[in-house]
Amino acid sequence: GQGHTVFVISWVNPDATLAQKDFEDYLLEGPLAALDAVGEASGEKVVNIIGYCIGGTLTASTLAYMAAKKDSRVASATFFAALLDFSDVGEISVFIDEEQIEKIEAEMRTKGYFDGAHMSQAFNLLRENDLIWSFYISNYLLGRDPQAFDLLYWNSDATRMPEKMHSFYLRNTYQRNRLREPGALTLGGVPIDLGKICVPAYFLSTREDHIAPWKSSYAGTQLVSGPVTFVVGGSGHIAGVVNAPDGGKYNH
Repeated sequence: GQGHTVFVISWVNPDATLAQKDFEDYLLEGPLAALDAVGEASGEKVVNIIGYCIGGTLTASTLAYMAAKKDSRVASATFFAALLDFSDVGEISVFIDEEQIEKIEAEMRTKGYFDGAHMSQAFNLLRENDLIWSFYISNYLLGRDPQAFDLLYWNSDATRMPEKMHSFYLRNTYQRNRLREPGALTLGGVPIDLGKICVPAYFLSTREDHIAPWKSSYAGTQLVSGPVTFVVGGSGHIAGVVNAPDGGKYNH
């Protein structure tokens, strides 16, 4: 609608056959493969890239990888509600201590993946008044029909995570916060240093985000080297990002 050609990666919902797919596989077979496909389809040699939530973490990892490889196919990067620095992840930390991670890994060993429904339940518990009790009271106790709400319907379509990738992600970001340390992670044979990211970066966070708190998202702006714009929008992790500007509902 604003004159841009838009390509979106449609990620497969992994099953047990993809249990050994790792974070670096997501990098190599995700954004990098997408850049090849976009170039072939459009003839363009440079793109503007957007990463949302864990996609933003993956985008930053990809850009650091590309910087080390002297790959200049990205002109700018936008991060929607994404964490690069996991020093303070907010209340979700209650679900990712060592005991919880060991339980998650034990379950993943039997299935080959982490069930997205469990992740959705954890996120809902962080905002139980809005995402659990309001429906219990309105629909169960008062007998009202649930209100049609497209974003909640979309949010309920949870995705699974491959065993190896999810374990790597939890332990190296949430638990050990290695992405912020230059060279602490190696992906595809390349030591990852976010400080080598020099492209202009735009960070959009939201005031009531319970998954990627805006202050923690802001900390990521201090890790990259290029020009940075940081914006705090209204609402939360989903509604504060996925909304049409002409609605005029949210502010920044």
